[in-house]
Amino acid sequence: MISSFLNVFKIPDLKKKIFFTLGIIFAYRVGCYIPTPGVNGSMLAEFFEKMKSATDGSILDIMSMFSGGALEKLTVFSLGIMPYISSSIIMQLLTAVIPALEKLQKEGQAGVQKINQYTRYATLALAALQSFFISLWLESPQSFQGLQIVNHPGWGFRITTVFTLCAGTMLLMWLGEQIQERGIGNGISLIIAASILSRAPSAVRTLRLLLTGSGGKAQLQPLTLIIMVGFLFGVIICIILVTQAQRKIPVQYARRIVGRKIMGGASTYLPLKVDTAGVIAIIFAQSIILFPATIASFIPNQTVQSMASYMQRGSFVYYMIYSLLIVFFCYFYTAIVFNPIEYADNMKKHGGFIPGVRPGNQTADYLDFVMTRITLAGAVFICVIAVMPDAIMASFKVPYVVASFFGGTGILIVVGVMLDTMKQIESHLLMRHYDGFMRSGQMKGRR
Repeated sequence: MISSFLNVFKIPDLKKKIFFTLGIIFAYRVGCYIPTPGVNGSMLAEFFEKMKSATDGSILDIMSMFSGGALEKLTVFSLGIMPYISSSIIMQLLTAVIPALEKLQKEGQAGVQKINQYTRYATLALAALQSFFISLWLESPQSFQGLQIVNHPGWGFRITTVFTLCAGTMLLMWLGEQIQERGIGNGISLIIAASILSRAPSAVRTLRLLLTGSGGKAQLQPLTLIIMVGFLFGVIICIILVTQAQRKIPVQYARRIVGRKIMGGASTYLPLKVDTAGVIAIIFAQSIILFPATIASFIPNQTVQSMASYMQRGSFVYYMIYSLLIVFFCYFYTAIVFNPIEYADNMKKHGGFIPGVRPGNQTADYLDFVMTRITLAGAVFICVIAVMPDAIMASFKVPYVVASFFGGTGILIVVGVMLDTMKQIESHLLMRHYDGFMRSGQMKGRR
């Protein structure tokens, strides 16, 4: 494997793509330290330092994870890439129900570019709405335990904050598109993964404090830490196995006589992925469930706050809605990328059939039946991974910043993104007659 990594730098085009991607990620991390004007950074840091000691995994912890800690400093990238993710969800939902958008999508590259433009407009609108409520939240001392975060509150600060945070989100979206076009890997997913990994030093520091303790009394025993590390490796192995798991449907092609040649007669299989949606479903569900709670947390009203408490992490309503959203988006994304009728028609045109199943409608029904069952198994696994940090916090008494690295959304996103990126790199190596990362077989990405 080491020789395969060294071969990466022997390919000029691939080396250029990798360095370009690393440069974009570096620029993103630099932007996470450029503060928004008018905010008292020391007071805001003091507030978030108090919040880190909590073990309930509040909504601010989750938002800070997806923004790479930019929210804790209220920098230009405080909103992260989540407005773009939310607008992408909205556009995909609208495409499935609005005939005009569905027609646009079928027009090829021109239609896709038009839908992408609509997605950018929706991203700007969502970013403006969220940044405005953030400015109101910052101006309220009640939200920060009496701390004065904004030096000069008023419409001047609000307008400045809206323009700054919207510009940061649009710049992040553009950086992700640049990685997609000129770099390696999925740009948006890489930015999210970089945001999650940037919190690793903070998690390690928190673990060290838990091991040393205060007054010579450790809050976390070394044996417990060893168990947690072993649990982490187990979770990573399970994620890789489920991500790459396939249900192989046997397909037989009938023999045909074309001129003097006999064509077909081969046996192959149709691979159906158990976890087709993967990280997409959990990101979509996370952004949807965070949006109303985020808006409510930024409104300094007692009635709104009490209503928002039902959607806070730790409540039964939160877990129920979160799980249902994950299952829904698993099936929704699978329905978008996998059309059983189209697969059945293509097999019929080329003389293919599934043994024991008639070609045509019965084949489509059979593929839909199998895909529905295996998607449920994948969705249940994603739900278990999503609620795992809460179980870790309850079992090992560690803060959310630590628990999120031993299970949950963060580890699922990072593992999935790394698999996809390494798969793309391996494809470049094999195309130029170099060995892949594995001695036997090839790596499988999520798609």
